[in-house]
Amino acid sequence: MGWQGSDPSTDFRGGGYVSLENLIFFAKFYLDAFQSLLHKRDGSRAEWEYPFAVAGINLSFMLVQMLDLQSGKPTTMAGIRFLEFLSEDEMAFDNLYCVAFRLMDAQWLAKRASYMEFNDVLKSTRTQLERELALEDVFSVRDLPAYNLLKR
Repeated sequence: MGWQGSDPSTDFRGGGYVSLENLIFFAKFYLDAFQSLLHKRDGSRAEWEYPFAVAGINLSFMLVQMLDLQSGKPTTMAGIRFLEFLSEDEMAFDNLYCVAFRLMDAQWLAKRASYMEFNDVLKSTRTQLERELALEDVFSVRDLPAYNLLKR
């Protein structure tokens, strides 16, 4: 699955327990998309790919930062919009995580990235999600344009 060592628990210190929950949610509710990413089925791939599980942990951490969730009361536009989603859908964070993972992989392929470019791809994924969260006609995670990537 792309762990950094023989003990996967050491990889979770950056994203915490929520990152494990995110991976499990993705596997349970979007199995086809999860399997496609896990096995890198789509597109022309670099020889040195991103490690799947570690990428997922980084995505969880990136979302918590982007949405300003550690502050208790988000002050960013993305965080404020996300709280609106959360008031209607208690699984909004998990669903957004799945969208973010699929979007990150799509950007990975579009940029023909290799392992050393992972942080750049993660930044562009964040930027794209922030743009989509700012759209006026988006009222839930399922309204995000990138949500369609989960359906493939």
